[in-house]
Amino acid sequence: MECKRYFVKVGDREIEITPDVLEIIHEYIHRPMSLEELASKLGLDSWEDAYIFIKRIPGWLMWMPVSLWRYHYKKCGFEYVPQTPPETVEAPSSEGGESAEA
Repeated sequence: MECKRYFVKVGDREIEITPDVLEIIHEYIHRPMSLEELASKLGLDSWEDAYIFIKRIPGWLMWMPVSLWRYHYKKCGFEYVPQTPPETVEAPSSEGGESAEA
């Protein structure tokens, strides 16, 4: 496989297909997920942008195993910092604490 990075242009943004993004794509393909949720996970503005993203990503890349894509990144020497999930905030107990709802 040729050593190059892959980007999908959506509007004025270019989204790099990193192993983390490929995991999100696989989740979209294999699990019930709306385009709104996909847009949220990819940091896009709307479901329309998510739809354009899915239309523009190459099919062969969409079905690439994530482990093979990680190997490609490592072999090619690309900088890749896995994204950490957002910190979870525990809801306050219902015993006289303030509500987390605004």
